[in-house]
Amino acid sequence: MATDFKPDTGGGPPIIDADRYVAVQASEEFGGLRKALRSFVFPMTAAFLTWYLLYVVLSAYARDFMGTKLVGNINVAFVFGILQFVSTFGIAILYSRYANRKLDPIATKIRRDLESGAGR
Repeated sequence: MATDFKPDTGGGPPIIDADRYVAVQASEEFGGLRKALRSFVFPMTAAFLTWYLLYVVLSAYARDFMGTKLVGNINVAFVFGILQFVSTFGIAILYSRYANRKLDPIATKIRRDLESGAGR
């Protein structure tokens, strides 16, 4: 009979039977973790792609608007381009905070239960 948990004598992580991984993947707790991840990733991806495509479409079809000078030689297109970088870093910061608050505690609990052999 195969055991679910086999300690590793080399000091590394425990060796866990593949059936336990399948059971964890089918668990309600893991499903909740996936749902929490998707509830952030999908809307944020859609929002960013919309914002990026707006920039591309305006650059292609609203050249007069994008070429409007704001201060000196700085025009709307330049500001939008810089804001693309700002929004990328902003999303990374938001995701980090979200993961620390919502995802990491659940993932840590699932990993500890899996490594300890709990929930068999």
